[in-house]
Amino acid sequence: MRTSNGRVVRHRAFRLTSARRRTVTLILCVLALAAPVYVGAATLVGRRVDLDAGESTWIVPNSIDLSSEVADDGTPPSRLRIPSLRVDTALESLNMDAAGVLASPKAYGEAGWFAQGTVPGDPGPAVFAGHVDSKTGPAVFYKLHQLKAGDKVEVRRGGTWLTFSVTASEHYAKAKFPSSRVYGPTPVPELRLITCGGEFDAGRHSYRDNIVVYAVLQ
Repeated sequence: MRTSNGRVVRHRAFRLTSARRRTVTLILCVLALAAPVYVGAATLVGRRVDLDAGESTWIVPNSIDLSSEVADDGTPPSRLRIPSLRVDTALESLNMDAAGVLASPKAYGEAGWFAQGTVPGDPGPAVFAGHVDSKTGPAVFYKLHQLKAGDKVEVRRGGTWLTFSVTASEHYAKAKFPSSRVYGPTPVPELRLITCGGEFDAGRHSYRDNIVVYAVLQ
């Protein structure tokens, strides 16, 4: 190329030595491997990820907060509250009888927790049972059938109150009780509140059906 003063300037051709070729090749490889990572990260920004709480919770919550400070040493629950029904009860430990049936609480005014099952706040269904009435009048779960989706159920475990949200209330004939649905494992902490319902069988001195309320930890 000729400059304004008449001088001729010659540019030396740029040559890739073997060392330079290796460096360029390494840089291109790194960029190629990093590209999917940046694209994936950009795709996830602002995207909501919902947790599927399984078939047992028929209304799947949008989010599940498991950050509550819950004792993880098997500390049993000590109290149950249902604010909308004005229920506030101590808890009796319940077990299965010889026939494999969940025993009912001894006190009609108190609910019971299935002590051989899940502890509230741990993944799985924690089961609570209570009487609907007695010969003298309503019992602790007399109004359980009135619970609807979104109502709160509170359980005290250790020094912490755990709040669960009702997802469904179902009515089952005792002869067709869905044990796998009620007692089966779930990936997140849930509750099952069980009492009697339906028509009273005078011959057997018991109700024909069960009411089961499903709830999930908020």
